[in-house]
Amino acid sequence: MIKNEKLDLKEFYEIRKEVLQTWPTGQNVSIEEGLKLHRTIPEERRFAWVMKKAREKRKTLLQPRAGVALIEDHIKLLRYLETEGQADLLPTTIDAYTRQNRYEEAEKGIEKSKQAGTSLLNGFPAVNHGVEGCRRVVESVSRPVQVRHGTPDARLLAEITLAAGFTSFEGGGISYNIPYAKRVPVEKSLRDWQYVDRLVGLYEENGIRINREPFGPLTGTLVPPCISIAIGIIEGLLAIKQGVRSITLGYGQGGNIIQDVAAITALRELAEEYFRQEGFDDFELTTVFHQWMGGFPEDEAKAFSVIALGAIVARLSGAEKVIVKSPHEAMGIPTKEANAQGLRATRQAINMVEDQVIFKPEALESEVQLIKAEVRSLLNKVYEIGQGDVAAGTVASFEAGLLDVPFAPSIYNHGKIIPMRDNEGFIRIFNKGNLPLPEDIMAYHRQKLQERARAEGRAISFEMVTDDIYAISKGKLVGRPK
Repeated sequence: MIKNEKLDLKEFYEIRKEVLQTWPTGQNVSIEEGLKLHRTIPEERRFAWVMKKAREKRKTLLQPRAGVALIEDHIKLLRYLETEGQADLLPTTIDAYTRQNRYEEAEKGIEKSKQAGTSLLNGFPAVNHGVEGCRRVVESVSRPVQVRHGTPDARLLAEITLAAGFTSFEGGGISYNIPYAKRVPVEKSLRDWQYVDRLVGLYEENGIRINREPFGPLTGTLVPPCISIAIGIIEGLLAIKQGVRSITLGYGQGGNIIQDVAAITALRELAEEYFRQEGFDDFELTTVFHQWMGGFPEDEAKAFSVIALGAIVARLSGAEKVIVKSPHEAMGIPTKEANAQGLRATRQAINMVEDQVIFKPEALESEVQLIKAEVRSLLNKVYEIGQGDVAAGTVASFEAGLLDVPFAPSIYNHGKIIPMRDNEGFIRIFNKGNLPLPEDIMAYHRQKLQERARAEGRAISFEMVTDDIYAISKGKLVGRPK
C-alpha cells in the first residue's frame, strides 16, 4: 500500500532510468543542465517568485490556457497573449495524445500540422519537441510559463519541461486521474505523481523553486466545494512531503458569488491548517480561481458576461491568480484573438473592483464555516481509514466511496454523489453517496433544496441536475422550469 513518505533517491533514480527511456527525447534530459539553466532565469520569469509577490501585494494575476502543435506557432501565440492579451502568466497547454502518453500519435500530429500549415493537435506536444524545443518556448517570452495538461502519468513530461526551464507544473495524482482517465488506478497515479513532486523537490534542494498547482475544478460540473477543497489539500500535502515548497491550490467557479468567495477563503485557511498540522511550515501557499468550467453561451456578448463575473469573483475572493476563459468556449478551441479578448475583459473587471473590499456578511461567514465542517469530515475519515497516512487513506477512501467526484469517468470513482443548486444558486448535495458527512449537515442541504422545490412547484429530482448543468449556457444560474 502506498504511503505518504518521501521517495528514496535511490528508488527515484532507478525509476528515472525507465521513465527517460519511454521516448527518445528523454535521453537528452539532464537535471544538472536544467539546474544551470534555471539559475540564469531572472526573478520576473520565475512562477513561484511572481506568485509570492502577488500574495504580498494582494494582486490577482491573469493566466489563459493555450497551446498549439508547432514550436514557432506556439511562440507566436504566447507572445500575442503576452502583448495583446496583457497576460501576467503564460501557459503551455499540452495536447491530448501526450496526456495519454501516446507520443507516436503526437509525432504524427506534428507532421500533419506542418503539412496543413495549422495546428491539428489541441495543444503543445512538449515530450516530442524535447528539451531544446521547449527551451525555445520559455526563452522567447518575458513572462513565467507553466505546463498545463491533464496527465495521469506526467513523469516524462515533467522531466523534459523542467529541464527546459518551465518554472511551474500543474496537476496531481487525483485531479489529473479521476476527472480525466477511465482505467488508471488511484494508487498508480499517486505513485507517479510522487515521482513528479520528488523531481520538483530535487530542484528545490538545489536552490531552484518550482511552483506546483493541483487542478482544483476536477470535473468542473456542479462540484461541491468540500470535495474540491479536500482533494486539493490532499494533493498539496503529498507534494510538500516530496519537497515542493511553492504550492498553488485551486477552485473552479461554482456560480454563486457568496459560495465561491467562501470556498477560496476556506481553502486558504484549511490548507494552512492541515499543512502545519503535518509539521510543515516552510511553504509558500497561494490560490487560483478558475473561471466557469461548464458550458458557455454561444452568444459572445453573453459569454463575456460569464467571463466578467468570474473575474469579479476571483478578485473579491483574494485569489492570487485567475485562469481566464474566452468568448469562444462554446465553439471549441479559441483563437488567439478570442483568448486575448477574454484576458482584456477580465483585466477590466478586476481593475474596477481591485480597490473594493467585500463585506463579510453573516451569509458569507456561515458558508465558510459550513464548507470547513464538510472538508474536515472528509479529511478526518481519510486519515482514519489510512491509519494516519493521507496517501493510504486516499486510496482506501476512493475504494469505499468516502471520496467521490461527481460526473467523473474513472471506474475507480463511485460516482454516487448527486449535487444540484438550491434556490439561490449555491451548490448543495442531494445524494451524498458514501461521503462521510454528518446528519446535521445533510439536513441543511435537504432544507435548502426543499426551498427551491417549493419555489419552483416541483419535486426534487435528477431533472434539476440536468437543468442546472445547462443553465449558464442558456443565460441563467439556476435551471428553472419554463
